[in-house]
Amino acid sequence: MIAFVEGVVAAVGEASVVVSVGGVGLEVMAPSSTLAKCVVGSAARLRTHLVVREEQPSLYGFHQAEQLALFKRLLEVGGIGPKLALGILSSLNANLIVTAVLNGDPGLLTSAPGVGKRTAERIVLELKGRLPDELVALATGSGSAPGGKVRSSAAAEDAVAALLALGYREGQVRAAVAELVVKAPADAAEALIRKALAQLR
Repeated sequence: MIAFVEGVVAAVGEASVVVSVGGVGLEVMAPSSTLAKCVVGSAARLRTHLVVREEQPSLYGFHQAEQLALFKRLLEVGGIGPKLALGILSSLNANLIVTAVLNGDPGLLTSAPGVGKRTAERIVLELKGRLPDELVALATGSGSAPGGKVRSSAAAEDAVAALLALGYREGQVRAAVAELVVKAPADAAEALIRKALAQLR
């Protein structure tokens, strides 16, 4: 088991980063948020998970422990392999994924490439009640209700309704608004709409 990789970034690709460790270049598959923090020539320390498929080992790395924990949980969902799990984490932040599971709202996940309605429903169903405490704390730390369910404010619902009326896809709208509510739970509907439009355009 390789718990982490620490070394100098030798190259950054579209879906992976090469880290030079003791004269050996290790290719680590990573989500876009991690790749964005990797700069050629700078030091990097990535928490990793080794996946072996058809005798071909692949190393997956993350800057945040929460992303690694969520990646491992997604791999436990039927029909989700490491490539799709990485794609989900590249498109949606950990807060949003956890919020979708806690609220039983698969619609939040359908904006990720390759995640249709059935796959989103399966993720929510199979991860419900199985997320570790540190992941639950991501979403319930702000704007939470008793029982660990994240509140859906009237402002958020108004913002969603307004954005849907403008013709945006429901999955994209709900994902954008949910992410904004986690960051600023006190925002009024107008502020949420304005910020969401900036992301959706």
